Amino acid sequence: MATLSSGPVFSVRTRRLGRSLLAASLLAAVAVVSGDPVRLSAQTPEQRYGDWARPGFRPQEYEFRRNRIIDGLRATGGGLLLVPSSDGLTHGETFRQLEDFWYLTGLEVVQSMLVLDAERGLATLFMPQRDPRFENPGRRNDFPGRPLLDDYQLRGIGGADDYRDIAELEGFLRERLGSSPLLRVNAGSSGPVPNPAVPLIGSLDPTASLIRRLRDDHPEVEIVNAFDIIARLRMVKSPAEIMRMRRAAAATMAGIRAAAALVRPGVDERTLQGEFERACREVGSQSIPFTPIVKSGPNSLWPWRVLAAHYDRRNRALQDGDLVILDVGCEVNGYVSDVGRTFPANGTFTEIQREKLLVSTRAAEAIIAAVRPGVTLRELTEVAYDAIPDEEEPYMQTPSFFGHHIGLSSGDPALLDEPLAPGMVFTVEPWYYNHDLGVSVFVEEVILVTENGAEVLTAALPRDPDALEALVP
Repeated sequence: MATLSSGPVFSVRTRRLGRSLLAASLLAAVAVVSGDPVRLSAQTPEQRYGDWARPGFRPQEYEFRRNRIIDGLRATGGGLLLVPSSDGLTHGETFRQLEDFWYLTGLEVVQSMLVLDAERGLATLFMPQRDPRFENPGRRNDFPGRPLLDDYQLRGIGGADDYRDIAELEGFLRERLGSSPLLRVNAGSSGPVPNPAVPLIGSLDPTASLIRRLRDDHPEVEIVNAFDIIARLRMVKSPAEIMRMRRAAAATMAGIRAAAALVRPGVDERTLQGEFERACREVGSQSIPFTPIVKSGPNSLWPWRVLAAHYDRRNRALQDGDLVILDVGCEVNGYVSDVGRTFPANGTFTEIQREKLLVSTRAAEAIIAAVRPGVTLRELTEVAYDAIPDEEEPYMQTPSFFGHHIGLSSGDPALLDEPLAPGMVFTVEPWYYNHDLGVSVFVEEVILVTENGAEVLTAALPRDPDALEALVP
């Protein structure tokens, strides 16, 4: 047994203890003199969900959306619809919730699952007790923690019927599927639910990962696609959604005007992209939903996927006589815009450039004039081709209606044969690519279907060649 004089180890420990006690005494003395409390191990307060996130819409709107989906499930065979959240893992980018989960709950929580039960008419939200992104035992002062499941303020935002620990989800599914073996997922497009294989290179997207896991865990269960049910609801925007989309369109138009003011020979595409993004954020855009497509001269002849296949392809300097195309959008409070215009680099279209631009604009105007409730997107395709000269048809981008629905994304779910209805918002974008002449032109408008026809949400941004020239200095 060591004694009080047992050697150097004791001496070192004694000195260290003495210094610690002295430091604590000095801190306490400072506290007494100053009158201020001193925390010997400072810890930032817990970060509550409501400290950062704000409700997107009223709880009644989310409840309405969920009930409409449940009605659709009941009308087509019932079952359980699984709606996953984002896993929350990022590589530096700002978190953005998966769209269906966001649309039906309004919540930015991670690693969670919304279950809509058609038989019982219930919406159950399974989520973690705490947000794992806010936990780090080694750096507690930097990662203060965030409760989720027991945060009753959070529960009031989306208003689900029941909240349960995500750890209970697998047991819940086994129990419910024993009596009602039908699962629903949104597979992302119409048709049968695919059977995704794990790729040798890359990874599965969240939906494919969910389908793969469900097939492995419940091979006896029928998995049915809920895409059509969800698309029919998301295609029609509420007044509150339309208000956000108006703001997103206005921000995008402001960004295009700002970029157009810099168009001149010698300016490079990336400078125009940066100016567009700056202007959008200046007027309230929180995010850019897709990398702005800014392409000039020979670059303008290629679809964005071709250009994006190269790391440094989008930094060409504009030259005299070039056309520069902006196909861009921004996001305001979760809702996006997608707008396109073509500008002459030197401020003046050539005769052939003007002629081909009018092919695109006249097709767009014909489509817009034909938009009204009851018309389908397939029927608008016929309208477009009637407006396009026969000799120009081979140069138009695709045999479709030359546009797409937008909302929470620039490619919102849509059904081509679903009759248009008031509240639908989609783009009209007749692309023209003529590699023979080396001319590519483009206009893209955002259209809101009204009771009697259509409103162009981007009408404040001109598409007439003379007016486009006037935007270039």
